[in-house]
Amino acid sequence: QAQLDESGGGLVQAGGSLRLSCAASGFSFSTYAMGWFRQAPGKEREFVAAISASGADTKYLDSVKGRFTISRDNANNLVTLQMNSLKSEDTAVYSCARGQDRLPSVIEHTYRVWGPGTQVTVSS
Repeated sequence: QAQLDESGGGLVQAGGSLRLSCAASGFSFSTYAMGWFRQAPGKEREFVAAISASGADTKYLDSVKGRFTISRDNANNLVTLQMNSLKSEDTAVYSCARGQDRLPSVIEHTYRVWGPGTQVTVSS
């Protein structure tokens, strides 16, 4: 059974950094694109970043470009999201998700497997 498990969330001051990790199991990790999404209180879930199955292609939400970096380790079934220069508006529950094929997508409904999420809180 496909499963995703996020870690690395927490409380950080504005301007600080956090590194989120997502451990995958139960499927052939290296054959699927992976993505990160977030949902702030009272708001819809939104796309943050995605990476192709090979790791060669990435996509980002405009507001996180230059601050966040998505990467993956196919040997260890891990996808990470390095978040720098955090802002209060980055506060949300962050979830990783498995894409429907090898290509990264910004479209939420193309993701079929989701982790439970990890809370990121940025204090101003």
